[in-house]
Amino acid sequence: MTDTAAYIDLLRQLVRIPSPTFGEDAAASLLCGTLDSWGLSPKRLRNNIVCLSRNFDPSAKTLALDAHIDTVPASGGYTRDPFDPGMDDGVVYGLGSNDDGGSVVSMIAAFRHFFDSRLHFNLMLVLTSEEERSGDGGAAWLYSHDGPLSGRESLPSPDWVIVGEPTGMKAATSEKGLLVLDGEAHGVGGHAARGDGKNALYIALDDIAALRAHGFARVSPISGKVMLNVTQIQAGSAHNVIPDSCRFTVDIRTNELYTPQEVLSELQGICSSTLTPRKLSNFASATREGSPLLAALSRLGVHTYSSPTTSDWMRLGRDAVKIGPGDSSRSHKADEYILASEIAAGIGGYIEFIEELDNGYTLE
Repeated sequence: MTDTAAYIDLLRQLVRIPSPTFGEDAAASLLCGTLDSWGLSPKRLRNNIVCLSRNFDPSAKTLALDAHIDTVPASGGYTRDPFDPGMDDGVVYGLGSNDDGGSVVSMIAAFRHFFDSRLHFNLMLVLTSEEERSGDGGAAWLYSHDGPLSGRESLPSPDWVIVGEPTGMKAATSEKGLLVLDGEAHGVGGHAARGDGKNALYIALDDIAALRAHGFARVSPISGKVMLNVTQIQAGSAHNVIPDSCRFTVDIRTNELYTPQEVLSELQGICSSTLTPRKLSNFASATREGSPLLAALSRLGVHTYSSPTTSDWMRLGRDAVKIGPGDSSRSHKADEYILASEIAAGIGGYIEFIEELDNGYTLE
């Protein structure tokens, strides 16, 4: 049985270090130093870290354990210091403890457990940066066709990936994609007392009503329907000025039956406002039918589901599942925490999953 104390202590150290997206340098340094002291030979790639199991066989397939080390900014409403993990034996508090520190330390523990083992496949530990803001220097770079994990450089390209996110150790076998649109309605300014001009706010409200009423025809049997919400709106400069512009933001969670471009085209067709996508690369994801990952989960009796939230999965281009300790409902909220028992369950769950994958392994 793996002793969890060292990993809970490591998580507390991580919480004490602010690691917002694009500011993960100190956290990456801590992790590299710790992994090196444990003899795991980490390789730092920008603010990402990769380790390979000791008996790495280039002719064998590779399973990557992937979790992110960055956090969102601390939200308002914290009743305690977001960088104080506390010293309670049963819980670790603080920003990033649940999302995604629990998965980070649990995956490190599982990787360390198998570091010297001779499995039917190789193990790789991948700790990534820039996940929370879909940055270009994290998983998007590592797993790209010419990135460090493309197989073209000294590091191998993983065949399978376990994405560590707080799922309560249930396994997400699909997840929604993300499309964010910036809408802008254009009007003509005027004086409110005269009622002249063309009110851009009214144009935007008509478009928002159309967006709210719109339904997407393709409903996935795996991940359900496309979800759309208007989440921000800004207009006007003074009470007596007809606004000539109104901006709004649309958050869309796509299923695997639509590309982001298809969703954009469909919505632009019902709106007078201009809709501009922030990215068209955040596709929905699903575990490949017939995947050995699915077979191992089935044999273990692990509950599977479709995740409404996004992760680095969309950037991998590999067969993957998403599973990790903690609770997604605590993420991005004040007074974030994770239980020590959840970390223990995460470590044990990852070890059991890897053992089952190894036991049922057959060459494809």
